[in-house]
Amino acid sequence: MQAFLKGTSISTKSLLTKDRGVAATAGSSGENKKAKPVPWVEKYRPKCVDEVAFQEEVVAVLKKSLEGADLPNLLFYGPPGTGKTSTILAAARELFGPELFRLRVLELNASDERGIQVVREKVKNFAQLTVSGSRSDGKPCPPFKIVILDEADSMTSAAQAALRRTMEKESKTTRFCLICNYVSRIIEPLTSRCSKFRFKPLSDKIQQQRLLDIAEKENVKISDEGIAYLVKVSEGDLRKAITFLQSATRLTGGKEITERVITDIAGVIPAEKIDGVFAACQSGSFDKLEAVVKDLIDEGHAATQFVSQLHDVVVENNLSDKQKSIITEKLAEVDKCLADGADEHLQLISLCATVMQQLSQNC
Repeated sequence: MQAFLKGTSISTKSLLTKDRGVAATAGSSGENKKAKPVPWVEKYRPKCVDEVAFQEEVVAVLKKSLEGADLPNLLFYGPPGTGKTSTILAAARELFGPELFRLRVLELNASDERGIQVVREKVKNFAQLTVSGSRSDGKPCPPFKIVILDEADSMTSAAQAALRRTMEKESKTTRFCLICNYVSRIIEPLTSRCSKFRFKPLSDKIQQQRLLDIAEKENVKISDEGIAYLVKVSEGDLRKAITFLQSATRLTGGKEITERVITDIAGVIPAEKIDGVFAACQSGSFDKLEAVVKDLIDEGHAATQFVSQLHDVVVENNLSDKQKSIITEKLAEVDKCLADGADEHLQLISLCATVMQQLSQNC
């Protein structure tokens, strides 16, 4: 019996020492853990209003508002990736400081449920909360909260209508910032209650400057042609450009990023493929044309991307104005059909047949 008890006590001791050893190794591994990798888009997001690029008018107005610690209801609209969300988040951080930011700002995105019920409950309840607390750094803190409704153009009309009364009723304690891509999709009664600011697509020079700055900080090698092509394919969307740059860096593994790498990452159809389609159209052979279109789809290229790139080629080509207008009208029709879910192969054949007809008149 004693032997049995001794055996159990020994095994218990050994288990305890094992557990301590495991805990110790876990603790040491925790200490040695590196900081979690963050997407570059978030890592290099502007932290203050001064860091916002190429939106001078908006920055000037916000600075004046920050000095007076007052803010009107805002409506930011413009293309994606131009700094709309970053601007209001940076302004809110400057107004409230890091401690009060979480308490004073409610951000709702398109990914959240934003029907009429959410406006009536979540937004209304947040707007009705009394404002309390002061900044630890002693700076003056404005007596209001901010509700940010990102991608407000995807809100239902009923939800937008329900927001009108809340905006008026809670004007003493709450400011609203609506962010959208298309201002025409916001109902008139809401736009009339807000100060509207249009965000312009970023210029090539500003984009190149910001991308080179990030590349330098991250020790990324990229050729001048690579940077120029990256700016071209991102079409004024800095967020897209930074994401492509990070993806290209992971793909090359420390080697220099070239134009070819950007083409692979961005899903852009190589120029020689577009030229091949044009050559098939000029040949006048429908069999050749069908074979080229089939190859294009079999290689996994998106039909919408082809439509976009073909438009640029047609505009730059030395066709007559009448030919350009006919092809462009067909491009618009095909784009609409693709958006409605039409078959890619048939739509591209139809488009290329129209191009072939117009090019054959040129011969």
